[in-house]
Amino acid sequence: MEKIRYTLSGQERPLPLFVESVGYNPREEDFARPEGYPYFHWLQTVEGEGEFRFSGEEVTLSKGRGILLMPFTAHSYYCTGDGDWSTLYMTFGGASADSILHALGISSAVYTETEEFPFSELIWRMMDLMGKGAEFSRLDASEELYRFLIMLKKYGKTQSQHSLSHYYERIRPVVEWLERMYADNIGLQEMAREAGMSSQHLSHLFRQTFHMSPYAFLIQLRIREAKKLLVASPDITLKEVAQRVGFQDVSHFVATFKRIEHITPNRYRHLFN
Repeated sequence: MEKIRYTLSGQERPLPLFVESVGYNPREEDFARPEGYPYFHWLQTVEGEGEFRFSGEEVTLSKGRGILLMPFTAHSYYCTGDGDWSTLYMTFGGASADSILHALGISSAVYTETEEFPFSELIWRMMDLMGKGAEFSRLDASEELYRFLIMLKKYGKTQSQHSLSHYYERIRPVVEWLERMYADNIGLQEMAREAGMSSQHLSHLFRQTFHMSPYAFLIQLRIREAKKLLVASPDITLKEVAQRVGFQDVSHFVATFKRIEHITPNRYRHLFN
């Protein structure tokens, strides 16, 4: 079977819970993301086996096992064994994504499929519906994602509870605040004040959780939102994009975007439009 990928973000007004991408990779390659991924990230093994490293831990993803990561969690993974490592994945976000996972008690962990709930069935179903045409909307994808999370809570068997979740719970309120306020003129002191702790302690918790400083986390958020704007609003200027996501200077925005994405904003816009 050939590689499959569907990308859904940036086409319409963002939903409270939305699928950013979903896909199948018949030959997963070695991958390293020292700055993590800007959305929640689910990866599971279909065939073969791979090793997944995150925050000092290493887990084996054999057939039927999947891992859920919080946004911006540094990680890497690679194939083990003699054959190909085939995987399914889904990335998602939305203003309500964090609160939904919190309400369900779902955090970064490794899960194993059960007979009651094979994770892969819902993901294959989603891709099958997407492949049949435009009738499958982002709203439909959001509905399927919510069903996936409910079933993950109900039937998913947790194999390893990530220690990162302890730190994440402590900074969750300020992370949610940054998701709303990223466009404002925010510095470390404002973040610490919102979190109700010293700037040194906040920096420690962010580094334990995301392997980056609070300010670097904020920059990642701004670049994520800039990517959405570049695709969804092709007619607005780079200066306006920069201002909307919190950069005071367009040259700083362009330089930062290129450093993180290894491509200029204009080139990114051209590729995705």
